Amino acid sequence: MKKSTVTEIQQRFDNEVERFSNLDTGQVATMDAVVSLELITATAKMVTPKAKNILDLGCGAGNYTLKMLSKVPDLNCTLIDLSQKMLDKAQQRVACVTKGTVETIQGDIREITLPNNQYDIILAGAVLHHLREETEWEMVFQKLYDSLTVGGCFFISDLITQDHQGVNQLIWENYSDYLRQQGGKEYQQKVFAYIEKEDTPRSMTYQLDLMKKVGFASVEILHKNACFGAFGGIK
Repeated sequence: MKKSTVTEIQQRFDNEVERFSNLDTGQVATMDAVVSLELITATAKMVTPKAKNILDLGCGAGNYTLKMLSKVPDLNCTLIDLSQKMLDKAQQRVACVTKGTVETIQGDIREITLPNNQYDIILAGAVLHHLREETEWEMVFQKLYDSLTVGGCFFISDLITQDHQGVNQLIWENYSDYLRQQGGKEYQQKVFAYIEKEDTPRSMTYQLDLMKKVGFASVEILHKNACFGAFGGIK
């Protein structure tokens, strides 16, 4: 199947702003979304308690930055998203909470130039699964590594696959069961259809190995439930 273009993904999220502004209604298809959000932000605070600058990649309506600000207040926030409507919502919400600066960048991380040694914390929630080729994955991970300060951290919460085909099939069958419990067979089919159309996730081990390859000093697994995980690296 031909995957969604960047423009198609942008248009879909332009129409999802209000849903993704609410964790209770916006993340039903994501197993343990609230748990992973809490874990990656608590860990980022533990690693960088004196952080000043955060980059929220694929920020959506700003939930990840808002959670981070509840733990480390008044950060300077850089928000990146394909959807300008999402960015407008995120900026509105985040600016009410922080005394720091709030910068928004509309665009594709593959094409955006980031400053080196700038961010103490980078968060990527449900965004990297839109990367396609392995060269793109490595380029983006290298770019994010380079933009971190020494001792800074990069944490991900995302859809993932398994490396072994049989294990992957089992895990996704479990996810299918979960979706049917949430909304019936029709809902399960709808979610799987847009994953097939839009997403190209990689395994947690693939991404952790890639972090080590581009230079991260250490990597951490925080949580995993079926085909969702929370993990990251420290520069």
